[in-house]
Amino acid sequence: MSKRTRGLLAAVLTGCMACAVSVTAQAKQLTLCWAAWDPANALVELGKDFTAQSGIEMKYEFVPWTSYADRFLNELNSHGKLCDLIIGDSQWVGGAAENGHYVKLNDFFQKNNISMNDFMPATVLGYSEWPKNTPNYWALPAMADAVGWTYRKDWFSRPEIRAEFKAKTGRELAPPKTYDELKQIAEFFQGRKIDGKTVYGAYIFTERGSEGITMGVTNVLYDYGFQYQDPKHPYHMDGFVNSPEAVKGLEFYKSLYKCCTPPGMTNAYMQEGLDAFKSGQVAMQMNWFAFFPGLYKDPNVGGDKIGFFVNPGAKLHATQLGGQGISVVSYSDHKDDALAYIKWFAQPAVQKKWWALGGYSASKAVVQDPGFPKSAPFAPDFLESMNIVVDFWAEPSYATLLLDMQKRTHDYIVADKGSAQEALDLLVKDWTKVFHEEGKI
Repeated sequence: MSKRTRGLLAAVLTGCMACAVSVTAQAKQLTLCWAAWDPANALVELGKDFTAQSGIEMKYEFVPWTSYADRFLNELNSHGKLCDLIIGDSQWVGGAAENGHYVKLNDFFQKNNISMNDFMPATVLGYSEWPKNTPNYWALPAMADAVGWTYRKDWFSRPEIRAEFKAKTGRELAPPKTYDELKQIAEFFQGRKIDGKTVYGAYIFTERGSEGITMGVTNVLYDYGFQYQDPKHPYHMDGFVNSPEAVKGLEFYKSLYKCCTPPGMTNAYMQEGLDAFKSGQVAMQMNWFAFFPGLYKDPNVGGDKIGFFVNPGAKLHATQLGGQGISVVSYSDHKDDALAYIKWFAQPAVQKKWWALGGYSASKAVVQDPGFPKSAPFAPDFLESMNIVVDFWAEPSYATLLLDMQKRTHDYIVADKGSAQEALDLLVKDWTKVFHEEGKI
């Protein structure tokens, strides 16, 4: 072989090796798993910046909320490799930590100067910590969320409606601060004709199959005095879950459902609420803040026609925490690249863009910015809500605990079985059995 031939061959081989390296680099990719909803679309847009900076392609596996838990908990329990990153529900953190599904992030956070003090405390507690109130972190707060309310601001501002409401109630028609005020407004609008169409007072959650009615009921129960357990004796629930105050709260939720909701809403959750509001059926709607950017942009009920308010109060003032943290799946073959995404996502500049695109940042750099309250019409209510959030059990057995509450509350509220006291007494028995079987009581 001549020197010239050897030289050409070497050049070709070198070029081929360069091509192979280039292809390998371009082939690096991560799959992020989450629910299919508006914030997920914003995350796809945001992720383009990560790919541009890192060269790592992002793939996404988004499934509807109705199958979100089943789909991804099955994936984790089977030690599947589909998800490198997962935005898992707040209730999953206990089971995911104890069963080894998530990578513990403490050392990574310390090495990369990521401090949980830079995120809203409620989101760190709700999305990241297990055991609760300990500095053991399994996720970075990703999507802050809580239950809030929308209302037809245009209806509330009509002079003839305002005059009639004041004549009937003696007060001005305004977004309610208490549940008594909310019910009064809902009763006023129930069955009313507006622009030739019959409308209804309020939309609330009633769905039984996954988490819907629990997420609705808890908003009222917290405000009336319900507690998951004796603060001095963990897992002791009698007298707290079924307290006289909790009974009153459950009775109120049923009374609101019976008096003031659209017909046929016996098994309804997020999407049904959005549909009811967008179609002009209801004066007020309970739903997650995550949907409010999309509603504000809606051509029919958005803009000047929509208003927002914080979950009302009673004896106390609280609301149900939603939202999720982002975790690295321990079964991933690409954990280092997944951690690189976490590091990128935690940056204040990225968090600010996340909020601008329609995600809900938990970063203090975003929510404590002086301009944040004016950045969106629902921003002030979001901030107030995140300061009063309470979450459902995050125990490894949360799914059983949740289904127990789904059954007991739906049976009483929608199916008219028994009394509120009986429903909560039975719930205490259900939950006591779960914790007894786990050896916790």
